[in-house]
Amino acid sequence: MLNLKVEIDSHSGFCFGVVYAIDMAEEILDEQGYLYCLGDIVHNDEEVKRLEQKGLEIINYEKFKNLKNEKVLIRAHGEPPSTYQIAVENNLTLIDASCPVVLKLQNRIRKSFEKDEKIYIYGKHGHAEVMGLLGQTNNQAVVFQNLEELDMKALPEKITLYSQTTKSVEKFLSIGREIKNTGIEVESNDTICRQVANRDSELRIFAAKYDKVIFVAGMKSSNGKVLYEVCKSQNPNAYFVSEAGQLETRWFQAGNRIGVCGATSTPMWLMEEVRDKLLTY
Repeated sequence: MLNLKVEIDSHSGFCFGVVYAIDMAEEILDEQGYLYCLGDIVHNDEEVKRLEQKGLEIINYEKFKNLKNEKVLIRAHGEPPSTYQIAVENNLTLIDASCPVVLKLQNRIRKSFEKDEKIYIYGKHGHAEVMGLLGQTNNQAVVFQNLEELDMKALPEKITLYSQTTKSVEKFLSIGREIKNTGIEVESNDTICRQVANRDSELRIFAAKYDKVIFVAGMKSSNGKVLYEVCKSQNPNAYFVSEAGQLETRWFQAGNRIGVCGATSTPMWLMEEVRDKLLTY
């Protein structure tokens, strides 16, 4: 026995937006035994499997367009206006679990678009939330993942800058400064979720306290990739796993103090499974 000492980060786990969406889904699943969800309800395969076993069916946009007279859950990431239009046409009842932080951002972007502002969104191409944000501008806003994608010489004299809600505040502010330094006028709108943003500093403190860190997240989670790198920067002995079966005993030595943490899309039950597995070594 390695007699590992294992602690779970109390701040890790679902953000309130994901909790809200899953609570709504489970309530309806308990009532009618099945429910359609447009896209993965959360970017964590293990949690999706758990809910699918209760009757949740993940559908893509193609199936959504052909579905009629059913209930469909809108996940925390939010949706573009076109989704709501299809729902009206197909007599679909939308169970809207869009995160309030995302809805506020959508509203601000829509108002900027109505004022003919040149909108630039710092975010991940193809991400569900970003697609919803783009929809507020009839897909006319410019999305970029890093400054290298932008041709500074071709940018308008003035832009309105927004960010996907789960991005790093520091990176967003840095991008705004760099664009301003080229002489472009930037109206910067920091709408990043503070529950997510605060995880950065909290994780730095947490990761530094342990011999080894196990970061638990789904492979599809953008937030997970970012936060894992935060852990790794503070503790080189940080390992990324999506479930307990990916743990390897060779990572640990007798008496190690192990910290277990995760993304805002990581369920607590999954981190507990990882902890329990480590305690058997």
